Amino acid sequence: MTRISGSLSRITAVGTAVPSASYTQEELLGIFGVTDPRIRSVFLNSGIQRRHLTLPPRDPDGFPRTETQAELLRKHTTSGLAIGREAIETCLKRLNADPAEVAFLCCVSSTGFITPGFSALLIKELGLPPECGRLDVVGMGCNAGLNALAAVTGWAGAHPGQLAVMASVEVCSAAYVFDGTMRTSVVNSLFGDGAAAVAVAADAAGERGERAHGGPAVLGYASRIMTDAIDAMRYDWDEEQERFSFFLDPEVPYVVGAHAEETVDRLLSGAGLRRSDIAHWVLHSGGRKVIDAVRVNLGLTRHDVRHTMTVLRDYGNLSSGAFLSSFQRLCEEGTVRPGDFGVMMTMGPGSTIETALLRW
Repeated sequence: MTRISGSLSRITAVGTAVPSASYTQEELLGIFGVTDPRIRSVFLNSGIQRRHLTLPPRDPDGFPRTETQAELLRKHTTSGLAIGREAIETCLKRLNADPAEVAFLCCVSSTGFITPGFSALLIKELGLPPECGRLDVVGMGCNAGLNALAAVTGWAGAHPGQLAVMASVEVCSAAYVFDGTMRTSVVNSLFGDGAAAVAVAADAAGERGERAHGGPAVLGYASRIMTDAIDAMRYDWDEEQERFSFFLDPEVPYVVGAHAEETVDRLLSGAGLRRSDIAHWVLHSGGRKVIDAVRVNLGLTRHDVRHTMTVLRDYGNLSSGAFLSSFQRLCEEGTVRPGDFGVMMTMGPGSTIETALLRW
């Protein structure tokens, strides 16, 4: 386990946001005129009921128009700014903090590439201080929220008393390809648009500050990359479709599940803990098969992954910010007690598993 250096950093608030338009899986099949029974089965047996998406305008026949890569990139930027701003504003409001207090902003996204990145654009949109430190984590995929959180908690620990924010901004509908193949249909059945933000702070003594009251300390991280499965999840250029396209290998759940136990046990052994000591599990909503594979391999109950499953049900896979939506539901549930331990876990391209150890 990699321990946090400097003062103890705590997650002090969380905020989430999604686009206003949402659709059931049945509605999406109708909108796109999908009749292939195999593809319909993928949509309807995904464990997902509804997703928030920014769909393209309709063509003269009433079906969604095929967007160019330039149009998809504009969607990524425009929609991403809107939901990213809302997530950060909600997070700061819950903390009773002013945007002028933010000293460091890290933004995460894998659904488009823009320069300057979301960190610069959101500093302007939100009126954050121009001297605000910033970082953009781009292209790492669904696991990237914890990679970014490691950077932010490290920064906060090295700057006691200053406020840092990490925001995941994922417009997955800007990364869709509709070509009728099973490859793209699996992706199109799974991902939704959403943003999530967390505030992180540490006081000079590394103890609970006024704002950190009730927020969990991040004690350390453990990672694993399975390089023999490096092509199992990838987002690359599709020459035929002339746009970027995401690929998911059907073996992904089994690859992730097979390595979950070793990664988590290494995280816990660094703190002298066992899995039975963990009261709360916050997992990435990567898909029903992925969640089941991790749950079985870690010996978790369905109750342990209840928030992970309901986030998948209500929003689909929100990529790098999905675990924060589950974390928000855990916080709102009111079951956490002082001294409880928790584990966060994300999975993504590489293939990669990222974990973090929390204590309230």
